[in-house]
Amino acid sequence: MQDIDAIIIGSGIGGLVTATQLAAKKAKVLVLERYLIPGGSAGYFERQGYRFDVGASMIFGLGTNGTTNLLTRALDAVNVSQQTIIDPVQIHYHLPNGLDIKVDRIYDKFLQNLIAYFGHEEQGIRRFYHECFKVFNCLNSMDLLSLEEPRYLLRVFFQHPLACLGLVKYLPQNVGDVAKRYIKDPLLLKFIDLECYCWSVVTADMTPMINAGMVFSDRHYGGVNYPKGGVGQIAQKLVEGLEKAGGEILYQARVTKIITERGRAVGVQLADGRVYRGKRIVSNATRWDTFHKLLPVDKIPINEKKWQQFYEKSPSFLSLHMGVKASVLPTGTECHHIVLEDWEKMTAPTGTIFVSIPTLLDPDLAPVGYHIIHAFTPNWIDDWQRLSANEYEAKKEKMAGQIIGRLEKIFPGLDAGLDYLEVGTPRTHRRFLGREDGTYGPIPRRKLPGLLKMPFNRTAIPGLYCVGDSTFPGQGLNAVAFSGFACAHRIAVDLGL
Repeated sequence: MQDIDAIIIGSGIGGLVTATQLAAKKAKVLVLERYLIPGGSAGYFERQGYRFDVGASMIFGLGTNGTTNLLTRALDAVNVSQQTIIDPVQIHYHLPNGLDIKVDRIYDKFLQNLIAYFGHEEQGIRRFYHECFKVFNCLNSMDLLSLEEPRYLLRVFFQHPLACLGLVKYLPQNVGDVAKRYIKDPLLLKFIDLECYCWSVVTADMTPMINAGMVFSDRHYGGVNYPKGGVGQIAQKLVEGLEKAGGEILYQARVTKIITERGRAVGVQLADGRVYRGKRIVSNATRWDTFHKLLPVDKIPINEKKWQQFYEKSPSFLSLHMGVKASVLPTGTECHHIVLEDWEKMTAPTGTIFVSIPTLLDPDLAPVGYHIIHAFTPNWIDDWQRLSANEYEAKKEKMAGQIIGRLEKIFPGLDAGLDYLEVGTPRTHRRFLGREDGTYGPIPRRKLPGLLKMPFNRTAIPGLYCVGDSTFPGQGLNAVAFSGFACAHRIAVDLGL
């Protein structure tokens, strides 16, 4: 199979966007997926009439306006579409001392909700979130493709010089630095920390301003939109489009080795011994899995070692997938919640609980009269190692009980209303997602200058590219879609397409 243009290792959203973009340009593409279905952490599983999202159900990038709706654009490129359901509130925060804030889809309404608690900071609130919109407007004025391709950069600069200069200005900045220019109240700054932590898994001081500009603004522009049928439908639709465009995906095809010849990546070897060769190899695995497991450890490029000096693995999650009686949810319950009882424990394991209730948007995901509640909280794999089978199950039961007990304050009767419960640990995430330690991507080891240290798609090994949350611009479905657009564009240029 010497005529394969690109072999994609993994069918996460970043890998599938890379594959579909290349297939739309008539490249011959092969995707190799170790599991039974596509999507990775944007996949799904079914139990007793429930269809559970593997990860969160707060999805950006499925809107219809502007250029930043990258999931919509990726589907359009291969002539498929996905029905969506508008989510009117991005997050309902339940915070210490009765601080109760909803991030409404309508921008001014959200600002008013926040100002109601922090009236003395009204000017600072408006100036900070307006500055986030400046970043977003720069991004939303141009097609987002590879920042490694000089001709693209030159073209975009001449078309949108002010927007480009604006992005260059914000590239080295972090959210905390910008927020502190306008806001002094320490509690409000903690809230902005949590606004960042809920998607970047680090505080505002370590969250790039470019990313925050996208998230804090797009929730009011393109909005959060849930895919009808569950998050797993996004990957299923991309695969449908890939195959329509002439691409191919193989399941239960676990890559164990990237083959190099004379220092160049030329193919892959599967666990069953099959070998596929291609002109370009793309890894949608994490950089730790790519360079520690798929390539000889003694041949890790120097720049990868340097990258790992700047970034470390984020925690994994302890996940509770619950089916509950509909009566458990009070009237007016929103889809997404964040629960935090102690500001000092925000970044500690199990300190912050994230909740998604997708059946409030799409009731068909559960049996009639029931809802899905997916509660998850950051957790490290070290807490789950070296346990016997009985100890492991006992710990899962204990931890689940603690999480349910905390959620009872918001959803009284949750425990009594349980119809189904499945607990996932960092070991579960490692096993089914093939991610080292079950991590959900890289986080800075220390404060870094914005996104300037984040690697792009090309690697120091000719012919090998990386895509996904280990590359610019980082974590989140829309972010990895950006990575996929960029990777496909760079490869297409390199292949003369």
